Amino acid sequence: MSSVNWEHQLKQFFGFTEFKGNQRAIIESISSGKDTFVIMPTGGGKSLCYQLPALAAEGTAIIVSPLIALMKNQVDAIRGHSEVDGIAHVLNSSLNKGQLEQVHTDLKSGLTKLLFVAPESLNKPANIELLSQLTISFFAIDEAHCISEWGHDFRPDYRSIRQSIKALGERPVIALTATATPKVQLDIMKTLGMEDPQIFLSSFNRPNLYYEVRPKRDIDHDIIKLLSQHKGKTSIVYCLSRQKVEDISKQLQINGINALPYHAGLDSATRVRHQDAFLNEDCDVIVATIAFGMGIDKPDVRFVLHYDMPKSLESYYQETGRAGRDGGEGTCITYFDIKDIERLQKFLTKKTVSEQEIGRQLLEEATGYAEAATCRRRVLLHYFGEVFHEDDCDKMCDNCRHPREKVDASAELLDVIAAVNETHGKFKTSEVINILRGNMTALLSQHNANSLKSWGTHKDKSESHLRAVVRQGIIRLYLAKNIDAYGTVQTTEKGNTGKLPKAFRVRKEIDYKELNNSVEIKKVVAVDEQLYGHLKDLRKKIAKSKSVPPYAVFSEHSLSEMATIYPCDLEELKNIQGVGEGKAKKFGGPMVALIESYVKENDIDRPQDMVFKTIANKSALKVYIIQSTDRKLPLEDIASAKGLKMPQLLEEMERIVTSGTKINIDYYIDDILDEESIEELFEYLTEEATAGSLEELTTEFGEDYEEQELQLIRLKFFSDIAN
Repeated sequence: MSSVNWEHQLKQFFGFTEFKGNQRAIIESISSGKDTFVIMPTGGGKSLCYQLPALAAEGTAIIVSPLIALMKNQVDAIRGHSEVDGIAHVLNSSLNKGQLEQVHTDLKSGLTKLLFVAPESLNKPANIELLSQLTISFFAIDEAHCISEWGHDFRPDYRSIRQSIKALGERPVIALTATATPKVQLDIMKTLGMEDPQIFLSSFNRPNLYYEVRPKRDIDHDIIKLLSQHKGKTSIVYCLSRQKVEDISKQLQINGINALPYHAGLDSATRVRHQDAFLNEDCDVIVATIAFGMGIDKPDVRFVLHYDMPKSLESYYQETGRAGRDGGEGTCITYFDIKDIERLQKFLTKKTVSEQEIGRQLLEEATGYAEAATCRRRVLLHYFGEVFHEDDCDKMCDNCRHPREKVDASAELLDVIAAVNETHGKFKTSEVINILRGNMTALLSQHNANSLKSWGTHKDKSESHLRAVVRQGIIRLYLAKNIDAYGTVQTTEKGNTGKLPKAFRVRKEIDYKELNNSVEIKKVVAVDEQLYGHLKDLRKKIAKSKSVPPYAVFSEHSLSEMATIYPCDLEELKNIQGVGEGKAKKFGGPMVALIESYVKENDIDRPQDMVFKTIANKSALKVYIIQSTDRKLPLEDIASAKGLKMPQLLEEMERIVTSGTKINIDYYIDDILDEESIEELFEYLTEEATAGSLEELTTEFGEDYEEQELQLIRLKFFSDIAN
């Protein structure tokens, strides 16, 4: 097919007049019978690289694709360019008997030029037998990173593709992916048995995308406000859990944002309907798990928001890559809390040792990106083996747009290099940092690390600062990670020159853990101090009449928010943070009456854009907890039944209680504390505590009681007294 006029074919089939980037060279490679490996960023036109040669070739091209939704999207697109639907088909479990017969007929007649199959379908003996009767032009492996266990969407069935290809007779193979680190690239080529493939590697840089990481505080309000300010713009909000997808989509809907959920827990018909609504612009925002978006050809996505930091930088890159595929603006904002990463690390303990190591390394890279104080684009592209200078970022990330102070770290880098060399490169970043800070761990104890010369040489430096030094050392090629050894840190030839590096500086790090644990900053500075004073006085009167401490009526933060947003009815009041429906009904009447009167008397124009509506928390978990405590089940059994640890269960119970719902846990507390202890703690909370916080209780009673006991007493107090 080397004599084919590809420009003519491109115009005839797709109506385009010229190729993008490496498209023509890739098409010529696979068409000439060579194995071909394509790494091209989202929006670069990967699909055309196998669609056009398939349409022009004799026989049928077999396209292996991971998702039914992705296959449907591709088939619909190809049929849109053809007079006959049979030119492209899907062969998977979604077909009924009549559809399956039509696929068989079109395949055997030679009408079908592209057949899309999932790896599971390709590997079925019945399908191998069917396909062996056809003339196959070539195999295309789309989303090829799914082959590698180091990839972010690893699918075990992908690793069996090679056997199926051999069973069908050797044909050229083209593997395509938008995201693949050097390690994943080698794994793909080796697993597919690609012989001396031609490799086409395009730049991973997407200059039109703006990257930002925000601390995970008041996130629901932040997302609602952001999308409200850009109403009508196509957006995707990614969450890691299905429940969070449901919650956020409902929140957006009741705040007037045209949003729909998408996750694997929805039935197939609903998922297809929601995806089509998004593609057809009947819906502006999709709230989704990572099950959504792979290969979706929606060019005008303007916002990609991550409610949770993804499990790997490859996932992050691919998901953010769905923004601005038309070359227009694309804003990618990720909300980060180190606690989310710690939670994901705990989940890894259920996996095999090798999977745990891989998972931890991927999480470490994702955390490094989120906590980085340097150019985000530079960190991201370095992960994919691409050198990028931050001067070329053009202020298209938060760190370049709002640069932080830099500090010299040359001495620390030399000490990192010394520690790595002294331990012969056998440790990962965390352990190298522990050596420098003099923190003994079980692993370091086995190696007598406290006898090292580098032990404790930087006790005065924070973990985040030293992590930044290691990360910059890797980016600037003084250090390297040995991926085959699960990410141990090695020195490079450049790092071993012994010379003090010139101008090796790192930006001061944001300590997100400290930031998230600190006292919450008020969302809006413009608190109406006069109204705040009135509300505080009224709270005191209500508390006195109910014989409870003022903080048990409404917290200081809740009062500040009321004096900022001016809720004038109970519906608005229950949306104030820390209030909820029960508390609003019990204490809210006089408060909203005061606020409404104050607003009228002072002719105040309320900031309605800050009055967010919320949904009643009627989740299955809440109902289960309430019903289970009513049945007096042990809390450990309740937690275990829902796959929770005790701290997670208590956190959920606190949310229920502070929103105004009673939970009776007397049966549990009576088994662990005597009556005198309960009275002592209640007396303190009623008469002496100023905020009623766990920190306050721990400071006062931490030596006498376990933290969990104090948490339970606090739950009982708010349930019995405040509600």
